[in-house]
Amino acid sequence: MVNQSAIRTVVGIIGNVISFGLFFSPAPTFYKIIKKKDVEEFKPDPYLATLLNCAFWVFYGMPFVHPNSLLVVTINGVGLVFEVVYLTIFFIYANKKGRKKLLLYLLIEAAFFAIIVLITMLALHGTTKRSLIVGIICDIFNILMYASPLTIMATVIRTKSVKYMPFWLSLTNFLNGLCWTTYALLHPFDIYVLISNGIGVISGTIQLILYGYYWCRGDNQIGDDKNDAPAVTVV
Repeated sequence: MVNQSAIRTVVGIIGNVISFGLFFSPAPTFYKIIKKKDVEEFKPDPYLATLLNCAFWVFYGMPFVHPNSLLVVTINGVGLVFEVVYLTIFFIYANKKGRKKLLLYLLIEAAFFAIIVLITMLALHGTTKRSLIVGIICDIFNILMYASPLTIMATVIRTKSVKYMPFWLSLTNFLNGLCWTTYALLHPFDIYVLISNGIGVISGTIQLILYGYYWCRGDNQIGDDKNDAPAVTVV
């Protein structure tokens, strides 16, 4: 008889690997930003959403909130580090207006996270109640993380170019959602992981379809810099 718990652990490990790829996928984009010393039309929205998302999932995976969630904690802890690095680079090379906006959003996120942690620890007793509330919040922000590229998709449609839409980020978003959806469906069933990652599969599919459409049209260049084509090296 197949041990579902063992399979779930294996799927969770695969999910960790894919999630690592998801967190690492914007690295070429930020290398490009550092090289040009300009954020151009790249937006911090996905990284702000992912930062808060990772913070809540780490909190969710704590033994005093949702026991037996080590794989959730480890990968989201890694994600936190990646997002801090990305946003630091974005802050350095953004203009004055962009920096102010980024700082404002970070302060709002920090305050919101602190309030939720305090309410959870002081007002809610027992892992069942804490898992329910924090799990719902995690789902909301996981959905925001998956939906955050919508702002970039708007830019793709407006410019008729995929230059500013990181392909590998879209692909790993899709694979990440697919893997964690499978993980959630295996025993023990986790509704909170299932809901948001199921939506992530849909979001990732839409992004890949849009990318494929504009890439096939060939309208993927802005300006004369041929190296900006996102086929492989630019994300």
